[in-house]
Order: sequence, then C-alpha cells, then structure tokens
Amino acid sequence: MSRSSETPRRPPRGPRKRLGAALLYGQVLVLLALTLFPVLWLVQMSLKTDIEAIRMPPKLAFSPTGENYVALFKGKFARSFGNSTVVSVATTLLSLLLGVPAAYALSRAGLRTDRSIALWILTTRMAPPIAFAIPFFLAYRAVGLIDTLTGLVIIYLTFNLSLVIWMMRTFFDGLPRSLEEAAAIDGASPLSVFLRITLPLAGPGLATTAIFCFLFAWNDFFFALVLTRSKAQMAPVAIVNFMNYEGWEWGKIAGGGTMIMLPVVLFSLLVRRYLIRGLTAGAVKG
Repeated sequence: MSRSSETPRRPPRGPRKRLGAALLYGQVLVLLALTLFPVLWLVQMSLKTDIEAIRMPPKLAFSPTGENYVALFKGKFARSFGNSTVVSVATTLLSLLLGVPAAYALSRAGLRTDRSIALWILTTRMAPPIAFAIPFFLAYRAVGLIDTLTGLVIIYLTFNLSLVIWMMRTFFDGLPRSLEEAAAIDGASPLSVFLRITLPLAGPGLATTAIFCFLFAWNDFFFALVLTRSKAQMAPVAIVNFMNYEGWEWGKIAGGGTMIMLPVVLFSLLVRRYLIRGLTAGAVKG
C-alpha cells in the first residue's frame, strides 16, 4: 500500500488543548445542571406525597406516585387546563392570521415612515399590564365579557398583534424580493406569491413568533386573574387554589406546574429546527 493511500493521522492533542476542552465541557455541564435543576426538582416533587415533598433534608430515593396528577384531573384543574389550551391556541392562530399579512404589507409598502409605524405599533407592548387592567375590566363588564374565553382571546390578541407585526416585518425585510418579482413575471397573483413563495421562506420566523404568542397567553396570570372567575379560569390561576388556609398542597402545586410546562416544551421541540433558525436570523450578515 502506498503512502498516499494511507489515512492521515491527527496530531496528538497537547496538554493545554485537552485541559481547555475539559474546562469547556465542565462549564457546559455546570450550566446545564443549573438550567435543568429547577425543572427536575419540580417534576420529582410532583411524584411525591405532600409530606415527602417538604421533608428536610429531601429524600432523593423514593417511591414515585401519580396520585397528584390523578387528583388534578379529577378536580377543577382539568377544566382550567382545557381553557388555557383553547385560549392559547386560538390567540396564536388569530394573531398570526391577522398580524402576518399586516407585517408583509408594512414590509413591502416602501413607505419612508415604515420603521416609525412599526415602532409605534410595538409601543403597545411597552406599558405594564396593570395600566390596561381597569379600562379592560370596565369595558368587559359593560359588554358582558367578564369570565369568558372570548374576552381572554381578545385581550391577548390585542397585545400579540403588535409583537407579530414587529417580528414578522423584520423577517420579511430579510427575504429577497427578486423571487417575488420573478413569480409575478410568470403570472402569479400577489396572493399566490405571498402564500407559495414568501410564507414558506418565512417559516423560521413564523415558528419563532408563534412560540412567543403561545407563551404570552399560556403563562399569563395577571389578566386571567382579573378578568375571570370560575368558568374561564386559566391553569396558572387554578394552581393558586391549592394554597389555602389549611395548608399548601405541594404535590398538586408541583404537578400543576409540570403540566403547565409540558405543552410549551413539546411545542418547542416540534419546531426547534425553525426556532433556532428564527432566533439567529439576521445575526450574521454577509
């Protein structure tokens, strides 16, 4: 066998390179442990009884039980979890349905003041939620939207639209217009160009924006507390019911927190490829 056909061997790593790699992996493991520790601790608490959950020092070796989850879905939490699902999904879909075309129109309008308009739209998210609580409460009481899922969808849609328009406009600005012009020359209508050319290219932006819209509606506590009573109660508010004068039901609180966290994790895993591309879009130019 000739020397040219032999596979070249990598030069051995020096002590400094091995030490640097070990330190890098060590830092990654430490950050990973710090990030996952609260999540894992919450999950293991949900699999314990109330007595074991608050035992000090904590007992790491225990027999897991699912009684907390059974109690959650036999009680009122199941309805609240369903309310959160319906409101969050409806809000996300409506926000994208109304906000994405508006963002595209703002991006392609070619106005000199398009950035000022986009910034003015985003300012609706800058005020604290408590500033809108009283006006919304009085308006909802007048039209009968207190303690309704429709009222929650409307208020979340109000805040999510500005986020969708701001984020999607940035993604549309980064797409090459030459593809749209070529499709138009071939006879495609503006609607066909938008649906078949622009939207598929903006997939990462759609995934990223959808997750942010879903998170805002899913995790909201303030408006769900102020504008609902019992019929439209959301899951984050329902967990408060396990904190009463008789004591805090730690197992059910941890179980409810785990159930609230689970849909967000699953949704993020399903669109993780688009999410990473969307979050890093525009970070490197050239």
